[in-house]
Amino acid sequence: MTSPEIRTDVPPSGTGCADCLAAGGWWFHLRRCTECGHVGCCDSSPAQHATGHFAATGHPVVQSFEPGEDWFWDFSSEQAFTGPELAPPTSRPEDQPVPGPAGAVPVEWRSRLHR
Repeated sequence: MTSPEIRTDVPPSGTGCADCLAAGGWWFHLRRCTECGHVGCCDSSPAQHATGHFAATGHPVVQSFEPGEDWFWDFSSEQAFTGPELAPPTSRPEDQPVPGPAGAVPVEWRSRLHR
């Protein structure tokens, strides 16, 4: 899929969920907007910021921001697909804990995940 929603020249906004970091929250897995680079947390995370970013901006495509994963997801069509390589870095740092960030994850984090 090649479209204006996928910009290969835009770097990610950071190494963690920008919204969770701003609010002092935590995330399970990370997703990267392919249009603007916003890094948000996945739908299993308590705050579901990647989906919230889509709802607020209309940017429909994300790529996994997890090491070893390169799949894309289109919120509009609700379909996964493969796409081009994006600007680096292409994932969170491998030494960053999951869930993260370090020090912000509650002991009972598993019970707070969305399934």
